[in-house]
Amino acid sequence: MRITVSSALLLALAIPVPAIAQTDPARTTVQALDDGLITIMKAKGTVRSRAAAIGPVIDRAFDLPLMTRLAVGPAWTTTPPADQQALVAAFRRMTISQYATNFDSWSGERFVIAPQIDARGGDKLVRTTLVTPGKADIPISYRLRASGGSWKIIDVFYRNSISQIATRRSDFATVLAKGGAKALVTHLDALAAKGDF
Repeated sequence: MRITVSSALLLALAIPVPAIAQTDPARTTVQALDDGLITIMKAKGTVRSRAAAIGPVIDRAFDLPLMTRLAVGPAWTTTPPADQQALVAAFRRMTISQYATNFDSWSGERFVIAPQIDARGGDKLVRTTLVTPGKADIPISYRLRASGGSWKIIDVFYRNSISQIATRRSDFATVLAKGGAKALVTHLDALAAKGDF
């Protein structure tokens, strides 16, 4: 059978070629966090064991130093480096405790990530929904920024409107005004210990 160039071209166009789906790296970061949360929910265990399991996931998904700086606000620039490091460490402990406390058991929950990733200046916004059987869905959005060759979360929007960083900055400002960085470290450690978020 003789195939001409034009018929070969027509054949090539008629054969479906599987599309190579490129996963957005910001989506990959959020997916890894969601997977980690489902894992600790299914494992149940103690807050301590869930914190140990989710800690490395948090470290990979979040830009905790930047989040701490944004939450502290203008006072960050006048905070001594040693106190800045202490604040980042305390913010990390609180964040891990928050997730280990709030995601404590599994009842069929799953996360659904919206297909569209929105641009916000140089940042990206990944929208997710926490779906729990028999309950209202909870929309949660993540703002991510490129950092060290990967995309990391810098803010979380509960129900797509309440900025976690803005809320924390308001809370932290009062503590900083009264007692400075050391008082804020104590405050963050108290929140981590109580799971009071």
